[in-house]
Amino acid sequence: MRKEDNRFRTVQEDEPLFVTGRRTGRVIAYRVFSASVFFCICWIWLYRVTAPVEIDDNRTGFARFAWSVMLLTEIWFGLYWIVLQSPRLNPVWRFTFTDRLSRRYGNDLPRLDVFVCTADPVIEPPLMVVNTVLSVAALDYPPEKLAVYLSDDGGSELTFYALAEAAEFAKVWVPYCKRFDVEPRSPAAYLSRKASGLDSAETEEVVRLYQEMAVRIETAARLGIIPDEARLKYGEGFSQWDSDATRRNHGTILQILVDGRKENTVTVPTLVYLSREKRPEHHHHFKAGAMNALIRVSSKITCGRIILNLDCDMYSNNSKSARDALCILLDEKEGKEIAFVQFPQCFENLTKNDLYASMMRVGYDVEFNGLDGNGGPLYIGTGCFHRRDVICGRKYGEAEVEEESEDISETEMIKALASCTYEENSQWGKEMGVKYGCPVEDVITGLEIQCRGWESAYLNPKNKAFVGVAPTNLHQMLVQHRRWSEGDFQVLLSEYSPVWYGQGKIGLGLILGYCCYCLWAPSSVPVLLYSLFTSLSLLKGIPLFPKVWSWWFIPFGYVTIAANAYNLAEFLWCGGTLRGWWNEQRVWLYRRTSSFLFGLVDTIKKKLGVSESAFVITAKVAEEEAAERYEKEVMEFGVESPMFLLLGTLGMLNLFCFVAAMAITCREAGGDIQTMGLQFLITGVLVVLNWPLYEGMLLRRDKGKMPMTVTVKSFVLALSACTCVAFL
Repeated sequence: MRKEDNRFRTVQEDEPLFVTGRRTGRVIAYRVFSASVFFCICWIWLYRVTAPVEIDDNRTGFARFAWSVMLLTEIWFGLYWIVLQSPRLNPVWRFTFTDRLSRRYGNDLPRLDVFVCTADPVIEPPLMVVNTVLSVAALDYPPEKLAVYLSDDGGSELTFYALAEAAEFAKVWVPYCKRFDVEPRSPAAYLSRKASGLDSAETEEVVRLYQEMAVRIETAARLGIIPDEARLKYGEGFSQWDSDATRRNHGTILQILVDGRKENTVTVPTLVYLSREKRPEHHHHFKAGAMNALIRVSSKITCGRIILNLDCDMYSNNSKSARDALCILLDEKEGKEIAFVQFPQCFENLTKNDLYASMMRVGYDVEFNGLDGNGGPLYIGTGCFHRRDVICGRKYGEAEVEEESEDISETEMIKALASCTYEENSQWGKEMGVKYGCPVEDVITGLEIQCRGWESAYLNPKNKAFVGVAPTNLHQMLVQHRRWSEGDFQVLLSEYSPVWYGQGKIGLGLILGYCCYCLWAPSSVPVLLYSLFTSLSLLKGIPLFPKVWSWWFIPFGYVTIAANAYNLAEFLWCGGTLRGWWNEQRVWLYRRTSSFLFGLVDTIKKKLGVSESAFVITAKVAEEEAAERYEKEVMEFGVESPMFLLLGTLGMLNLFCFVAAMAITCREAGGDIQTMGLQFLITGVLVVLNWPLYEGMLLRRDKGKMPMTVTVKSFVLALSACTCVAFL
């Protein structure tokens, strides 16, 4: 029987563990469509260059300036549109065969280390964090080959206590998940779906134990006090906190809560708590520093050949995700070229129509597949499986060296690896580990890996691998995208810029793919100017577009209709709704006229040495009333912010210009609608998009409305701008 099994296994070694699919017909059709759009874009450029010569005598100084602005912005839009085509011209889809992986390797899989990062127990509640830990501890993976590390950059006793309680519960939860094939394997997510009824006494017992654990953790978090019995029970861990320790000033805290390295002795994987040393006089490099400390510490405990890193809210929604990733990384033919496998960032708390466009549907369902076809997707900082030796600096083509973990029971010997002085005069953060010096350390790290000759792969299974928590108010979302756009633009200007660092190392398609995101921040200026001058010129009665019945109107009409129609079809094809697409257009406008603009300014200030980069953590909790408004898809403002002031001013300016122009047109018995038609359309669309903004400023009375100070300032600034332009 054993010989038959060996013969069967040998035959299977010829089968690939994954295949790459292409949809040639759809790609060809899109290339034809994009060529037609580009032809009309060139036609528009020709109009902007030649038309002023014919009508220049009738133009005022403001009109000439507005026309020049429109020319420059439309040149930018056209060039940026070309850049945006790169992820759509060569998309691929990956399909894995986990059954073949199981037949070929059985349980003889490489060690897998999972890194979960948290930094603040207030905005990242400990119960949420340990649900993520428990979900990955229960992955469909041999427990003796799996280890889960929690990096607590807040150095919080509450987080340690929560993990210690979770380690006890894991002894029940992990076997239960594997016995009943539970999905998802976050206790909170799974049990919330079972709320309608429990199907066995064993499930009832698991629910009881989880609820008791949750009550203990939440009570401790609410009171800010660790129970005395817990301090005695987990005394070895708590004894590592000094009496004067703070989140920014403490020594290394390392505790192996469960040691699951020995086969057939436990059913729970290794669970480790780490809070690296922090001192005020040493830069800690935010999440990148935490990741590098985890890489070093784990190399002495379990030394997993594969590393999965997750944000603390991104629980495992698909227990087979690790096996899916290994199908690519362990494939004998094509897998040797791939350094990391990236899964999309998905969310469980989205509203039906995705109020804040957090899902980025087209990005994850279309653009990342195109990046994969051009050499690989970006590393986005979560939901990513890495080869340990590659992230530590191995170049493509060099022989892989497998390191063995050391059976070290005395953690004091390992703590030095997480000290704040360990990296001094070393290559960590430069040639080794996650890169430093940029708010999007993940993107720059992935780019540098690809420039060493490696490729990456993108997996987007129907059953989402990891699911997290999206921002639930407008300000959180804008702050998050401000950091992303700032970081991406810093990448473009850094020594690791895809434009010059990537030359000759990665293909042109992938360079342009990176530029799609690196140009977010500078794209804010043309969008802002276009919306401003279209509205202000409408107020003054200055035509910026050809007459509706002119031949010159054809390219404007075609680009406007065709591009938006395709955008809508693409969004619906990705599973969105019509109202969700409308929300996407609103958020697209808000990001570019606030988040991305501030990201641009922040980058310029940093380059001038005026400010330093900061890492802003997105809150994972919301007040009860705000949560109710979010569920009803009511946009949340509620706080004073320079970004809200800018959005409010632009929104009121668009409204004033549109209403004034409509009044003038009605007074003049219709006016010249042919000449001003497209300007009325654009300004009118801007007004309709801003309706939730007007509600928040003028109509609502709840706590989520726009603060009165922001409303008054916006009104005054917009009215002043309109008045000044009207009398120019």
